[in-house]
Amino acid sequence: MHEEFYGVIKLVSGEEIVSKVCPLDEEDKTLLMLDSPVVLTTIIVKQLGVTTVKIEPWLKYADDSLCVINMEKVITVSEVKDETIIFMYEKYLKDKNRKSGRTKITPNMGFIANISEARATLEKIYNKNNY
Repeated sequence: MHEEFYGVIKLVSGEEIVSKVCPLDEEDKTLLMLDSPVVLTTIIVKQLGVTTVKIEPWLKYADDSLCVINMEKVITVSEVKDETIIFMYEKYLKDKNRKSGRTKITPNMGFIANISEARATLEKIYNKNNY
């Protein structure tokens, strides 16, 4: 197993993928293990007169973030050294993995009593404090 690096991969299909790349040697062939591969698309925002980059997952419907590509399907692999691209890629991964800030409610969360038990307890406390 080799050292992991940020790379851009040009496939024989013409696609360019940015990902964390780890080369793997399997018997008589080399494979690339990609962690969270994405496609970068340059977009020009005419109203603002600026150019921006759109980041999309390469595999839109995959549940697993790891995939393996045979080097026979690859034209070239280059290490990404541009800090801006690495920053955008890492920010995308962080935002993708961030939850909505809400906790999923389960039946056991915060359940203390049913309504009848809670009412009886609160009435007991109320009556005790009034005497």
